[in-house]
Parts: sequence; C-alpha cells; structure tokens
Amino acid sequence: MLNNYRDILTVYDVAEVLYIGKNRAYELLASGELKGFKIGRVWKVPKEAVLEYIAHQSNLQE
Repeated sequence: MLNNYRDILTVYDVAEVLYIGKNRAYELLASGELKGFKIGRVWKVPKEAVLEYIAHQSNLQE
C-alpha cells in the first residue's frame, strides 16, 4: 500500500496518504491518535504507524 514511501514519513507524506490536510495530520500526532516522534521540531511517522491508524479507523467504520 505504501510501497512508494520510505519507512519514515513526514507530515506532508502522511497528509498525502490519508487525503487530509497537514494541520489535521499535526492534530492526529499531537493527540496521539497517530503515533510518531519528533526530531527537534519536525515530526517523523513510521510507515507502520500509518498502517495501524488506517486499520484502526477501518475497524471503527464496521
């Protein structure tokens, strides 16, 4: 699914993958709904965290 992306995504990558705005991506990270970490002031998101978020959201829709 995310084969064209590196193992660590940026906020811009996350927004593109989830079809959301970057502000919404920052909100998800700040709330902990989407797992990520900061290096300095820059958020980094493991690809696995995005896949887990998608799976979790899919389960909520059922």
